[in-house]
Amino acid sequence: MDGLSMDIEQSERDKLRALFPQCFAEGKLDIDKLLTMCGEYIDDDFEKYEFKWKGKRDCLKLAQLRSTATLRPCPEESVNFNSTNNLYIEGDNLEVLKLLQKAYFRRVKMIYIDMPYNTGHDFVYEDDFSDTLARYKEVTSQTTKSNPETMGRFHTNWLNMVYPRLRLAANLLRDDGAIFMSIDDGEQANLRKICDEIFGEENFVANIVWQKRYSPANDHKTICPMHDFVMVYRKSDLWQRNLLARTEKNDAQYRYEDEQGVFRPDNYKCNKTADERPNLYYPIIQPNTGEEIWPSKDAVWRYSKERHFENVERNLVFWGKDGSAKVPSYKRYRDQLRGGGGTVPGTWWTFEFAGHNDEAVKETGNLIGNRIFSTPKPVRLIQRMLQVSSDTETEDIILDFFAGSSATAHAVMQQNMEDGGNRRFIMVQLPELIPENSEAFAAGFRNICEIGKERIRRAGAGLLESSGQGILGQTPRQLDIGFKVFKLDSSNLKAWDSSHITTDEQKTLLGRLDAMIERIKPDRTALDAVYEVMLKLGIPLDYPVSKMDVNGTTAYSIGEDCMLLICLESNIKVETLELLADYAPANMVLADTSFVDDSVMSNTYYTLRDRGIEFKFI
Repeated sequence: MDGLSMDIEQSERDKLRALFPQCFAEGKLDIDKLLTMCGEYIDDDFEKYEFKWKGKRDCLKLAQLRSTATLRPCPEESVNFNSTNNLYIEGDNLEVLKLLQKAYFRRVKMIYIDMPYNTGHDFVYEDDFSDTLARYKEVTSQTTKSNPETMGRFHTNWLNMVYPRLRLAANLLRDDGAIFMSIDDGEQANLRKICDEIFGEENFVANIVWQKRYSPANDHKTICPMHDFVMVYRKSDLWQRNLLARTEKNDAQYRYEDEQGVFRPDNYKCNKTADERPNLYYPIIQPNTGEEIWPSKDAVWRYSKERHFENVERNLVFWGKDGSAKVPSYKRYRDQLRGGGGTVPGTWWTFEFAGHNDEAVKETGNLIGNRIFSTPKPVRLIQRMLQVSSDTETEDIILDFFAGSSATAHAVMQQNMEDGGNRRFIMVQLPELIPENSEAFAAGFRNICEIGKERIRRAGAGLLESSGQGILGQTPRQLDIGFKVFKLDSSNLKAWDSSHITTDEQKTLLGRLDAMIERIKPDRTALDAVYEVMLKLGIPLDYPVSKMDVNGTTAYSIGEDCMLLICLESNIKVETLELLADYAPANMVLADTSFVDDSVMSNTYYTLRDRGIEFKFI
């Protein structure tokens, strides 16, 4: 194992080589040949439509730069650490998204992000291409975080932050997944352009208008914005939207009933003229009065004469409650709607169904205190996205890598309680420091992550109580209100940490070997190293980890059926290694210091190979 995050560049090259082997020569891609194979012939005209800004190329390199960092477990800040499937990750989302590539590649059903709107007061910082982890530690040690419009690279800084993160996030989406992104007018146009590039124009779904206020602000100096946008892209055409549950307002339209069921009257005319559709301009006889009814020449009948006679035979023509109407209507039966009577989601989401800003502030205030977090999104808004784009029967993963106050985690738990779903969440948040003169600081919070974690704790406890489950409740599907906390840090293993050798003297071969005699850093635990191995082997972080004692040696079983056995102890005896092999049905990871000498290593190699056990050394 090399201790690095997924090699995205090599993965993409492998895909191309499998499809176009003739476009590779001496291991390198011939881009001109590839374009020719796809029918794109090279000419000398370099003028073409594209979206460019300063730093875009470096953004792409930054997204594909492999990481040596890790995520360290923090059980003491977690809830139900050993049983939950939910994750809360503290760290720069760029590095975290890189580290999730192996374990969560094409596993996420839905992403929702409420990214910085770039209003001039948002946390928009420049990434450091040379040392992203060092930059992360620098940023989280100070509270200067605005991106004022007076900066010469106002839009550029925002694009350079968002672009690489969205590229990495796209890799995590399932083929039937979708991403929902909150944004306002300021960067909506730019976001559309970069998403067209990342996800493909053909995968644009909608730009939903969300009514964030129920009335204009009286102190606004121009035209008060009443809405934000929720931009939606799918990963591919395998994504399918769900129908939304019907409301009392929907059902109020179905006020008539006959022997076939409950129906509503629908227009029998269309917006075509008699000149455009002469076959739809004909008289209909009112059956109760005998009167001949003609449509207007500007709005002819919706149905042909033949289809009208079929409607009459099937009792689908409605002449009013007392049968004396002058114009017919078509009977639309509620039970005949597709999807069991649900409604198709539209692009206009009112506060009546999706909440508004004041509601979000009150929700957060009721949980963690007033004015603790100023810009949350309402739980109902995110629930509506979950209703459109997630399933109740599958264990859908919902990712939010701008987690803020953790409204997304709250919405996932709330929706699971309401519909019996088994969704799980992954929250990622940079631990931004809180200003000392703020209400949040006075309440005891020192960074944004502390607010987010506390909200999940309190929201989860409240949901358990309201659902009647309680701490000891027994239901067919126990509501998961727990979360495992992980924190971004440098590698736990000296051999994988690119920063642990710092002086010229230590850079000598002897110094490097001496530094690696003990594999795990002195301030790290074996559990830290175990989760790092899992992450870099591509094993999800919610898999069960069980500590074992085998002949006095500590090992860790991963997965319910021990899909992987990890042992990082040194100088293990031969008989102990054979016992470890008995517990490892498929895979094993050992430290190269686990062996007393080369003969033990050699014997272990043949023993594991003969038993069909795949193994790796670190």
